[in-house]
Amino acid sequence: MNYYNEIKKELIDNELNKKIKDYSKNKYEIQKYYNVGKLLVEAGNNYGEGIIKEYSVKLTKDIGKKYSVRYLFDIKKLYLFAKVHPLGAQLTLSHYRLLFPLNNNNKIDYYIEQVSKRNLSKRQLEEIIKNKEYERLPESTKNKLITKDSFDVKDFVPNPILIKNKNNIEMVTEKALQKLILEDIETFMAELGNSFCFVGSEYKIRLDNIFNYIDLLLFNYEYNCFVVVELKATELKKEHIGQIEVYMNYIDNNLRKVNQDKTIGIIICKKDNKYVIEYCSDDRIISREYQLI
Repeated sequence: MNYYNEIKKELIDNELNKKIKDYSKNKYEIQKYYNVGKLLVEAGNNYGEGIIKEYSVKLTKDIGKKYSVRYLFDIKKLYLFAKVHPLGAQLTLSHYRLLFPLNNNNKIDYYIEQVSKRNLSKRQLEEIIKNKEYERLPESTKNKLITKDSFDVKDFVPNPILIKNKNNIEMVTEKALQKLILEDIETFMAELGNSFCFVGSEYKIRLDNIFNYIDLLLFNYEYNCFVVVELKATELKKEHIGQIEVYMNYIDNNLRKVNQDKTIGIIICKKDNKYVIEYCSDDRIISREYQLI
């Protein structure tokens, strides 16, 4: 087989496709790179690794685009990578370059799924990898990802939750923490997981003749439930559990529709207390520490 001619044909087809075809462009491009990667592996087995440098010079001259040695090696890596991990339809070579250095197959599969599920750009994927999104997932969630069990809204809430501190506030109160969150509420909701919508802050409810205020009220449209978020700039305490449980029950009794699931409660605190949560009888409530970045 003339490996060079086959490689050149695949790459020329790909360049033409970029100009005339929009539908499934990423999938087409990745499939072409997969084919080229396979040919590069076979050529290297027959002629040695130095053949890639030779092909790089010839391809740049014949096609008119700089196919550097590194670029061809990345295409070869893509082929080898795909033998272990399924190729995602929405991923580009730029996405895969970020995944190549990762050394945990479960972590890689998680990020591939997130790109497809959340339509993440290369920059967005880079950010969630940098922020160690997978590592911050609960161990129970990681086990569910492996066993393909069903999930609920609590599974993808990371620990700690990262909150942007643009003003470099040192002494954080609950009001200051709420202000930081509201300054970039979309980023905060993305940090909690998928499909969150903002309902309100300082959401007013009436208990008997006294008004109370829920720090943040969200709704998750994927899991079809309200989510009460309470902010605590201290260690988690047992009275926090009782407070959020009252708020959750109020939302269930006054806002929840018959076709919606029960309200979830998230307590975001400075320091978690595993004993308080361990003895909490309501499994709808979870606690997470926050970290300012």
